[in-house]
Amino acid sequence: MQKKLVNFSKYSSFKIGGSFEVALLENDFSNINDFYLIGSCNNTLIGTNPPALMMLSKIYEYIKIEDGVLKIGGATPSGKIASFCKKHNIANFEFVSHLPGKLGGLVYMNAGLKEFEIFNHLLEIKTPKGVVHKEGIEYGYRYTSIKVPILEASFTLHKGFDLQKVEMFKKMRSNQPSTPSAGSCFKNPKGDYAGRLIEEVGLKGVLRGSMCFSEEHANFLVNNGGGSFEDAMWLIKEAKKRVKKQFSISLECEIVILQCD
Repeated sequence: MQKKLVNFSKYSSFKIGGSFEVALLENDFSNINDFYLIGSCNNTLIGTNPPALMMLSKIYEYIKIEDGVLKIGGATPSGKIASFCKKHNIANFEFVSHLPGKLGGLVYMNAGLKEFEIFNHLLEIKTPKGVVHKEGIEYGYRYTSIKVPILEASFTLHKGFDLQKVEMFKKMRSNQPSTPSAGSCFKNPKGDYAGRLIEEVGLKGVLRGSMCFSEEHANFLVNNGGGSFEDAMWLIKEAKKRVKKQFSISLECEIVILQCD
């Protein structure tokens, strides 16, 4: 199995992490359970001692149209998907231009903006265990029951790329900080907002090393330059502790933390 060395302080959107070997998944699926599968690490905090890591190789980076169906490889970046759909006048994927990541991760978490979700037009996924139809997958808001690598996904094909939707999605994302982060740190509790709770307990903008919950959007844990895993974890734990104490609400992380104790 081929491997490559990845410097996560450059690779991940958080800009946190050391350099670790990552196995490349191609056609040998015999030992995939020994690894944690990563994508482009746009919602991931890499620790100082992460589990054994694996990512899809470049053979799964492609977009094609077969028999009136749009088929996208799991390693295909969202920007490439958006560009392809614009070039070929394909509808319903305008929102992915504002969602960083790769196709596998977008499907795995049912990524989207408001009611526009990747599952809306999904037909089936191809995995190492075979093809799974949409009807065989549990899914909801930023959730799916998928537990295996997504090698390819197939979607219904509709014409009519909409530039007005692109602008609408751009405005939706305009309040989010451009400072390195992993997106929303916590899931919104039912009937409330994690950002409001973090602000209420006095953590908005408070620095721990180079890390803080953003002044622009308190649910974004941002790295102001040279931030560490330890400082990020201190803020995450402190937010959970304060919110639990003041509001009796248990915040649940939306970001993925990869660290072996």
